[in-house]
Amino acid sequence: MLVSDFSYDLPEDRIAQEPLADRAASRLLHLDRRAGAWRDLTFCEFPGLLRPDDLLVLNNTRVFPARLCGHRRGMRAQPISPRNPASRNFLHGRNEVLLTRQVSLEPNDWECLVRPGRKIGIGEHLEFGEPPELEAEVLQHGMFGERVLRFAPVPDFFGTVERLGHVPLPPYIARDDRPADRERYQTVYARERGSVAAPTAGLHFTPEIFDKLRNRGIEIAEITLHVGLGTFQPVRAERVEDHHLHRELYSISPGAAAAICRARDANRRVVAVGTTTVRTLEYAARQTADGRILPGQGEADLFIYPGFEFRIVGALLTNFHLPQSTLLMLVSALAGRETVLAAYRHAVEARYRFYSYGDCMFVE
Repeated sequence: MLVSDFSYDLPEDRIAQEPLADRAASRLLHLDRRAGAWRDLTFCEFPGLLRPDDLLVLNNTRVFPARLCGHRRGMRAQPISPRNPASRNFLHGRNEVLLTRQVSLEPNDWECLVRPGRKIGIGEHLEFGEPPELEAEVLQHGMFGERVLRFAPVPDFFGTVERLGHVPLPPYIARDDRPADRERYQTVYARERGSVAAPTAGLHFTPEIFDKLRNRGIEIAEITLHVGLGTFQPVRAERVEDHHLHRELYSISPGAAAAICRARDANRRVVAVGTTTVRTLEYAARQTADGRILPGQGEADLFIYPGFEFRIVGALLTNFHLPQSTLLMLVSALAGRETVLAAYRHAVEARYRFYSYGDCMFVE
């Protein structure tokens, strides 16, 4: 199967640069995968699409300001040029570090992306803040530009990151982050800190939507998967089967595991909010001989593409994804590649808003 089989044309003006003022005002494309048909709705109508005995599963991870702007030790940081607002602070000797996964607590080692990274060698030191409040040494190089950085001890590492860091908006949002993004690039139910990207299907929910769900008797469970490189890394292989995902930390509480098993035993539908929820549930189901979900934590690296056999998830709420991405492949595994691409072409023609701050699709 070729990666190029998952391409589609998207005009740049369909890529959402700003969130809507009302989260639930997003449009929703309702896709019936068996009939290969769709209809245009709004997210406010989502609760009415669920069955009374559905189990809705959310990813309650919380995005932290994982993008740090600094400079190499001994190089003085220069002011940022106002001529390029999308520069993301790369100009004039500055470096950006995106913290993607904590490798160890003591010492405090992190897997990171560094930009620009070609001149940053093993043994170099990076400093963040003026005067420096964080310092890190480069320990290792990865295959695709990743680095492992060791941060020098500080009294409150995450508190310092919260002050110095920036919201890690995706690169297709061509602007710098703003204070409002700290709240808006976050689900209203985000609790567990650890993601470098939001589980964007959840950005449409509001307290009022949850009230509607509860009034209909919909059961809700929460799991956690901290979004890292495994979710958004580009596919560099030509054949889908040759691609491998990075590991991402997940956890499932005893209450969530029990709710999922009850639904499965009663042949009730499990509705996943977002592709991260899908990968967590399907990975966990493959850790037991009978496919039952057990409480616990681990690192998921399950790559889902057409031909995959779903054991838990029966329906999916998801945003629209980049061409040739693993996320688009996952949705295609559930609904069929041709059906999904046809629905995407309709969404483009109907001027849906795409990607993180964009509209969504419900596949059932």
